Amino acid sequence: MLYLWDLGGVGFLGPDEPRYASIGREMARSHNFVTPVLDGKPWFEKPPLLYWMIAAGRFAHLSDEWAARLPLALASIAFLVFFFWILAREFSPRTAIAATTMLATSAGWLAFSFAAVTDLPMSAAFWAAMLIAMYDTRRNQGYIAGALLGLAVLAKGLVPLVLFVPVLLIARGKRLTMLAGCIAVGAPWYVLAYLRNGRGAIEELIWKHHFERFFSPSLQHVQPLWYYLPIVLAGLFPWTPLLGLLFRRKTYDDVRVRFLFAWTIYALLFFSVSLNKLPGYVLPLVPALAIMAAVGLDKVGVKSSWWLGASVASLVVLPVLVAMLPAALLSGIRRAPLVLTPGIPFLAAALVVWWLTWRERPNLAMLAAGVTIVFALAYVKGSAFPELDRRVSARGFWRAHKDAVSNACLDGVRREWEYGLNYYADHALGPCSGSSKVRIAERDRTLVVEQ
Repeated sequence: MLYLWDLGGVGFLGPDEPRYASIGREMARSHNFVTPVLDGKPWFEKPPLLYWMIAAGRFAHLSDEWAARLPLALASIAFLVFFFWILAREFSPRTAIAATTMLATSAGWLAFSFAAVTDLPMSAAFWAAMLIAMYDTRRNQGYIAGALLGLAVLAKGLVPLVLFVPVLLIARGKRLTMLAGCIAVGAPWYVLAYLRNGRGAIEELIWKHHFERFFSPSLQHVQPLWYYLPIVLAGLFPWTPLLGLLFRRKTYDDVRVRFLFAWTIYALLFFSVSLNKLPGYVLPLVPALAIMAAVGLDKVGVKSSWWLGASVASLVVLPVLVAMLPAALLSGIRRAPLVLTPGIPFLAAALVVWWLTWRERPNLAMLAAGVTIVFALAYVKGSAFPELDRRVSARGFWRAHKDAVSNACLDGVRREWEYGLNYYADHALGPCSGSSKVRIAERDRTLVVEQ
């Protein structure tokens, strides 16, 4: 229900989804798995793992959105199963149930397990490597951890390597095996990309989209130093109240939790000092926060009823957020209209969760909270997807006008709609000139056809 239901209920959103889906579709057609190609030109903004996943969806004869999104959803499910298994072995089944429920139902992890972008593949592969490196003492497991780290490098370049440095400092007996596994999996594509496309391809990927993104304002995603604090709070919704457990001393009785806290601060500082910031960059912080909150919840005993109840009760604002979502994606959250429609049923669910916890049924209470969020997500998809498809995605417009605009030009259309229209047209729609007869234009944040 959380990850596989209605993957095609809304067309591609934003500029990245249709762009990456176009590249994956072209890879499946050309069988060229080394050089990413967008609209006939090499595109080395990101490494190829996501494109390979989308191409696999095309080989499976899935439709457009399903081909791009299903591989990510399956990767997320596989990681969550592994996440639960290793936490149950390393901590306790109760901690594993709590941490996995929090992670699987958090807004950030859910959103990036749906959208066909690079953040989820990198985060899942990186955290699988982290968990093996930290909690599996067998030396030969270093090769597996390194191979998973190599997959993360194929998903998003050098960032996973920087995030993995603290683990290398403590995993002394597995350093060489992890490095060997990482190089064996992650390096061959970079070598092939260099041999086929020359130095410019690697400079584009490494220099421009790593170092310039970190140090230069040229990529136009500059945000203040504190930008990620509200992003992390929103990404953990509805479990945000549980972050209060991180201020309790007992949460850190376990050295493993102290390491996760130190790593989280390290990662947050790394992302925060970068000039260019986007919300998905901090997705790797969510698993660490889920583990720490689960351990803290286990230590508060019967008082956990208030923490869990407050988390589920926060869903009362969900109808307000759903009403704001289309306008927020089009114009930004500050310009979205505020419609006060409280979700009263979620207060009733919060009372049930509180009662189960008070009766010392913590596992059942956590699972009841998770089931509540399943129904909440069903509400979100049922209420928001039709409006998002009509107003935000280019798919609704294309389906309504494709016969008239198959060879139209684009007149001042924002880039997310440009990439979306190019994907659904299956070719690049060029800019308008004086002789253009059919134009696709943007008027009052809506696509229109002009002749």
